[in-house]
Amino acid sequence: MQLITVGTVAFDRIETPFGVAEKTVGGAATYISLAASCFLEKMGLVSVVGDDFPADVMAQLEERGVDLKGLEVLRGKESFFWAGRYHYDMNTRDTLETRLNVLLDLDPELPTEYTSAPYVMLGNLDPVVQGKVLDQMAGTPALVVMDTMNFWMDSAMEKLKEVIARVDILTINDAEARQLSGEHSLVKAAAKILDLGPKYLVVKKGEHGALLFGQDRVFFAPALPLEDVVDPTGAGDTFAGGFVGYLARTQDHSFDNLKRAIIVGSAMASFTCEKFGIERLVEISREDIDERIQQFVELVDFDIELVEN
Repeated sequence: MQLITVGTVAFDRIETPFGVAEKTVGGAATYISLAASCFLEKMGLVSVVGDDFPADVMAQLEERGVDLKGLEVLRGKESFFWAGRYHYDMNTRDTLETRLNVLLDLDPELPTEYTSAPYVMLGNLDPVVQGKVLDQMAGTPALVVMDTMNFWMDSAMEKLKEVIARVDILTINDAEARQLSGEHSLVKAAAKILDLGPKYLVVKKGEHGALLFGQDRVFFAPALPLEDVVDPTGAGDTFAGGFVGYLARTQDHSFDNLKRAIIVGSAMASFTCEKFGIERLVEISREDIDERIQQFVELVDFDIELVEN
């Protein structure tokens, strides 16, 4: 098992200025797994769903090399559900409804073969659950990547900081970086967050790209300009999946390779925005991914001559 991820597997109802998806498959672990599996032969998913979750989606995940031994199905219960409405700029949204349902019962027990996975992706969840996953790992994983959100900063800050101290890379958006650090400047925010324990911080900025911070090093990658953004739901999780999947594939944790992983994650996230839910992710080929990554290379590649006095 090259990678395991823990997170939500869910249903979403999504409203955007360009359409409505009544009950589409979503969830952090779903997006992460679909993106990461494009680069790996075998990975494991840890989550919980109700018996209402579609068997055909589980089959699609398994066809892509996602092992579902860690996905618990609770009979007679409903899967996690979220509903949201995006504003016209597609950068802001309102949560209309959240039904935790089976998520209230998530207490992961890792299958034995998961405990020796060298790469771990902690999707956005209660930090207590994220910590339980790390507690079950045999030895120290080669790399642990973690995502979180402002809800846990509001409700479980101390537990959150305990888990952050145990990970190698933290991925959050710019508002969350400011909240976690108490600093407005992202440079100052990054310095404070790195002091909490991670070796690297990735700040996701949506359509404005992503920033990678290490000790005394910074890298910025733009987002690919898209003609049509249909639904940005899951783009951040897809980014994280592509990012960690590439790192697990290459097994290179240098700053230069993390820069490449940022580009790969950004390319994967751009696909997600083109259709509702996971529709686009389940149809892309490796050729599509390579072509999209090349578009990023061309977007950021340039030569410049310094002006002499």
